[in-house]
Amino acid sequence: MTDSPDSPDSPAIHLDVFLPHPPARVWHALTDPEQHARWWAAGDVRAEVGHRFTLDMGPWGQQPCMVLAVEPERMLRYSFAEGSLDTTLTWRLAPEGEGTRLFLEHAGFDLASPLGRTALEGMGRGWPDVLDRLGRVLAG
Repeated sequence: MTDSPDSPDSPAIHLDVFLPHPPARVWHALTDPEQHARWWAAGDVRAEVGHRFTLDMGPWGQQPCMVLAVEPERMLRYSFAEGSLDTTLTWRLAPEGEGTRLFLEHAGFDLASPLGRTALEGMGRGWPDVLDRLGRVLAG
């Protein structure tokens, strides 16, 4: 898993992880509500542009989201925490051997706001664990 630094004017979290599963299986885990709830958060996620859904983030509350772009088995982008963080998650899948390289970009943090700064730091520490859980769900 790698993390890359960001320029101060466009703060984002960038991670990538190799998963020894084909893109179709990884895509299913990203876009099927039952699978999604097992590795990250419950919510009616669907790979359909314009679809609005809410992710149950437990102690961080219900986070409204909307699907912005879909390329089946290649890319899923949605807004996250509309009305508070107003960030964007982009998942990119690239075949690699018999597995998949999964790239995550969590972008749009407002460093002028205390919430934005805190979220960038906290999510920067938390995303690697989330991706580890995804790998365990896929393996299980």
